[in-house]
Amino acid sequence: MKRLRIGLVGCGNWGKNILRDLISLGCEIHVVARSKESKQRAKQYGATKIVSSVGELSMPHGFIVATPSATHADVIDQLIGEYPGIPIYTEKPLAIDLAGAKRLARKAAGTLFVMDKWRYHAGIHALRDIARKKEFGRVLGLKCTRVQWGKPHDDADCIWHMTPHDLAITLEILELIPEPVFARGEIVGEEATGILGVLGSNPWVVITVSCRYPDRKREIRLFCEEAVAVLDDAYGDHISIALSSSLNKKDSPAIISRLISTKMPLKKELEAFVAFLRGGPPPKSSSAEGALIVKRISQLRKLANLD
Repeated sequence: MKRLRIGLVGCGNWGKNILRDLISLGCEIHVVARSKESKQRAKQYGATKIVSSVGELSMPHGFIVATPSATHADVIDQLIGEYPGIPIYTEKPLAIDLAGAKRLARKAAGTLFVMDKWRYHAGIHALRDIARKKEFGRVLGLKCTRVQWGKPHDDADCIWHMTPHDLAITLEILELIPEPVFARGEIVGEEATGILGVLGSNPWVVITVSCRYPDRKREIRLFCEEAVAVLDDAYGDHISIALSSSLNKKDSPAIISRLISTKMPLKKELEAFVAFLRGGPPPKSSSAEGALIVKRISQLRKLANLD
């Protein structure tokens, strides 16, 4: 089996984890790093080669983009221009403006993909299987909560950084992302710090995102006719299923606990990309799906008067 050479553009606090996992998969990694700190991380985590610009890379089998969100579109444009046809796997979001996302999806359909790690999470797969098999009847709705204190990154507001996760989860579970119908924004000063969004009606989706919650919380609730299935911990080893048949009980619901794998989704999505470079099926999510997520965020922001 040939050893793959992958160009990793960016080696920040998240990029170093990508580098670590790619090396564990037997890949040769050439890192584009500009700052002193990024170069130190690339060296510490085992990069084969460290360069300062995309143009200095030896012809790779594929690229991974792990730069700040606001730079994704420009970096991807440069990669497409200098290395046409080479597959690109970019961290979410595809872009932070709809026009840029649409342009990239058109330019690199079939070779550009978005790293939506939650689509590889075992807990999301467990909820997806319940929904698709109609194990507990028809799906009524999905509620996603993603709140914490403080912005994840400084290059864009928390809505651009956090909401893509929940829309990707929606896509994985429901196989679609409904049209937004309502949204309210949260603003501190001149910056958006959160959003409450409602999408669709049958099924409905409610998304709550905020960087002004003192308590960090990640929760996904799938509402079915006969039960509510919940993933309430990104690192948990189970989902909980509360049966509607126990609603008449005053003390507590009847709960089914279903074990799930705790394998990290980042490693799983990188395995999918490596397999694709070796001739396997494409990874989730396509550039078109990435552009759809950007479109839905743009629609939610418009409904909430944030843009």
